[in-house]
This record gives sequence, structure tokens and C-alpha cells, in this order.
Amino acid sequence: MTRRGAAAQPPASPHGSASAHPLNALQARLGHQFSDSGLLRRALTHKSFGAEQNERLEFLGDSVLNLAVSDLLYKQFDRNDEGDLTRVRAHLVRQDTLHKLAVSLQLPEVLRISEGEAKGGGAQRPSILADALEAVIGAVYLDGGFEAARALVLRLFEPLVLQTTSEVWRKDAKTALQEWLQGRKLPLPSYRIEATKGKAHAQVFVVVCELVSQGWSVSGEGASRRAAEQVAAQKALERLQATDAS
Repeated sequence: MTRRGAAAQPPASPHGSASAHPLNALQARLGHQFSDSGLLRRALTHKSFGAEQNERLEFLGDSVLNLAVSDLLYKQFDRNDEGDLTRVRAHLVRQDTLHKLAVSLQLPEVLRISEGEAKGGGAQRPSILADALEAVIGAVYLDGGFEAARALVLRLFEPLVLQTTSEVWRKDAKTALQEWLQGRKLPLPSYRIEATKGKAHAQVFVVVCELVSQGWSVSGEGASRRAAEQVAAQKALERLQATDAS
């Protein structure tokens, strides 16, 4: 049977038949030995590779991740309210954080993606790696239950939680802008992608934040759409606050 994909890394080994060694090494890094190795292979399979891809596992892993991180924060920060915990959780499970953790686990080396996606730098793309990590968490949950998945999330995220500073507790710019406008009974802003720059594996997004009530808009740039929206929202908020103070 002809396979649809090929290895992104290493070049000497077909990606559709990842050798036992890298998968064993990954399981050691995860701290979980799979009873069903097929679950792990599926978690590492991008939709460009074939029918048995990781989107369903990603969906499951996203929910498991949110529950496990919520459990961690609930126990670690027993004096903070729901709003604080929600903001910190959003900070922890955002694409940028998941991408960095995926890289630390060396997921780019074992991803199963199509040749075309690999040539376009897909194995390094933050969105693909973040999705793959969520899929791996979902696979661990199916293979070993919630405690196994929670143990993995704890190993990955507890160091980040312990490094949390007061800066993390601040409201993100989009939330702060929304609350500023709502407090004055003004329409909420709209966001749109104006442009993308750079190659596929190192794209820069340009997002416009438009405030109809003010008759102006501002733009922001970032490595992801979310990051660009935050930059644009921060610019809009600072402009509104400056006008309000004058």
C-alpha cells in the first residue's frame, strides 16, 4: 500500500514508519509507556498524512488538559478567585506555551506529515505542534486514564506554574479592552487579519482592531493571530486611556 506522507525528520527514515527507537525515547520523555502504541502514532499524525489523523485526539486532549491544569491551579492558588484562575489557565494552555513544550519534547522529530507539509516547514509550525501535544495528552488519557494524563500535565506545567509572577495575573489586553468598552456601554471591537508575512514556518500575522464607536482602527503584529490581536488590542486600549485622561 502506498503511503501518503513522508518523514519530516530524520530524512533517512520514512515518516509513515517511525522507528521504535524515537517513539520509545518520546515515551521516556513523556513518562508514560503506551500499552497501545497505535494511539501514540495517531496522536503524531497530521491530517495531511492520511485518514488516521490526530484531530479527534486533539479535541479530547484539549478538554483533558484544561481539566488537569484547572485542578493544578485550584490546589496551587487557593486564595485567588475564578477570574484570576481563568486568566492564568488561558496563559498556560495558549498556543505559544504548548508549542514550546512540544519542542522541548522533540515532537517535530516524530511528527507524521505529508511531504508537501514537511517542505513548507509544517513540522516546526506552532499550530501543528500545539495540536499534536494536545493529541498526545488525549492519547495518554485513552491509554492510561485520567491519572496518567494528569501526571503528564503536571510534569509539563507545574514548573511553569511555580515560575508564575504577578505579571501573569494581569488581564490580557483583549479582555481589558472589552471591559473598558463595556463599562462605557460602547460596541465591542472587531478583529480581522489584514495580512500575513514571511514563510509558512515563520509567519507574521498583521491584525486590525477596529472600534466603530471611535471611528478609527489600529493594527498589531505577532507570530500567531492571537498574539497579533493582543498587540492591536493593547494599542487600542492605550489610545483610549490616553484620550480619556486628556
